[in-house]
Amino acid sequence: MLKKHARFFKSLYIISDLLILALAWILSYWLRFYFNLFMTPLLGTPPFLNYLEFLFPLWVIWGFASHTFKLYRPRRMEHVVKEFFDIVKALVSTFFILMTIIYLLKRFEFSRLAFFYFLVMAIIGFIVARFSARKILGTLRKKGYNQRFALIAGTGKLGQKVLEEIEFNQELGIRVIGFLGRQRKEIGKKIKDIPILGAYEDIDRILGDRKIDIFFVALSINEYDSFERLIKDIQGYLSEIKVVPASYEFLGLRGGMDALGDLPIMSLQDSPLYGWDRVFKRAFDLMFGLFVFIVMSPIMLIIGLLIKLTSQGPILYRQERISMDGHSFPMIKFRTMRVGAEKDTGPVWAKENDPRRTKIGAFLRKMSLDELPQLFNVLKGEMSLVGPRPERPDFVKEFKDRIPQYMLRHTTKTGMTGWAQVNGWRGNTSLEKRIEHDLYYIQHWSISFDMRILLMTLWRGLFSKSAY
Repeated sequence: MLKKHARFFKSLYIISDLLILALAWILSYWLRFYFNLFMTPLLGTPPFLNYLEFLFPLWVIWGFASHTFKLYRPRRMEHVVKEFFDIVKALVSTFFILMTIIYLLKRFEFSRLAFFYFLVMAIIGFIVARFSARKILGTLRKKGYNQRFALIAGTGKLGQKVLEEIEFNQELGIRVIGFLGRQRKEIGKKIKDIPILGAYEDIDRILGDRKIDIFFVALSINEYDSFERLIKDIQGYLSEIKVVPASYEFLGLRGGMDALGDLPIMSLQDSPLYGWDRVFKRAFDLMFGLFVFIVMSPIMLIIGLLIKLTSQGPILYRQERISMDGHSFPMIKFRTMRVGAEKDTGPVWAKENDPRRTKIGAFLRKMSLDELPQLFNVLKGEMSLVGPRPERPDFVKEFKDRIPQYMLRHTTKTGMTGWAQVNGWRGNTSLEKRIEHDLYYIQHWSISFDMRILLMTLWRGLFSKSAY
């Protein structure tokens, strides 16, 4: 029955795809020669039959392209974006092959604008059709139609996570009928009302007793001695075997699946700033940072003069800080404390009414104006305008073992301001809350998020009760 359903849906997809291609091909002719949307000059209207005779070759080429990109394989658990990308790749390949054939044959001059219309309408048509199909199937599956029955091997965190995701995504139409555990004493127990049907060695018996379509292997690291035996027992009995890598338990920020050639690789964590994202953030830092520097230059000159007049010592203060990937750099600030302030105490955070501050230092720290010279660090590329605040090496050594996930904040460039700071977590406040906000920023980074944080900094981030 399952195979009949799969063949039925595959046939519907093929028929609808051929109809979309035909409609887009015919409409492209009509739009170019009878509607003339862009008012381009016409050198005559070719006969419609000349276009129509290439519809069958278009279908044939699409057949090869759709087979190459495996468009009609089961995609129940595949993200819709991946399906859309495969469709676009297949369609663009079809488009260029057909265009090449037409121009090589030189039967007559095809309109390039008509080609453009065809490609755009076909892409839109396919996306609308696939999206609608997913919505309809999702609605039917939520009501209990077209269900697939699943068995999960592994009763630990990974197995429970698989069940969680399946229950959350009801449109997938997957129903978990049971678990397999490592120990027989687990049999009969339940995980969220789903029974543990047997141990790993009972897989043959359970396959004979139950209808199972999908087998999920979600073993923890310490259970991987059972993995090979389990796979050997199940292969050949089921068409769908899904493995959740045990390393998923250690998945960090922006982790996911990559590929090394044909070899799938699990990335446990990654920086959000790679490729064009890195270029965009750096360009934003340079343009906006230079603008702020020019605007604030008069104020910086006045602050420098006041520091020189009110206390002995240099105007600027350089302090070693840790940034992306654990690299250190000299962060620049206006000097707000007397020279040699940490000679006796060593590295410590400033406190309320700190006696080490200079006359103007308390005001500068309260208004965060002492941070303005860090614009030089931004322009040099050592810092960003927005990011987790850089910490001193001594504090990093102290916190990395004491606070879980602390070092993950170094997967991106540190900033002059950040999500934690604009939410009040700066200075001598909860480190756990600060890390929580830093990791949220890294996980959800975007240029628009940076702009939001900068606006919040201007609105409420300059003056802080915890800035001493």
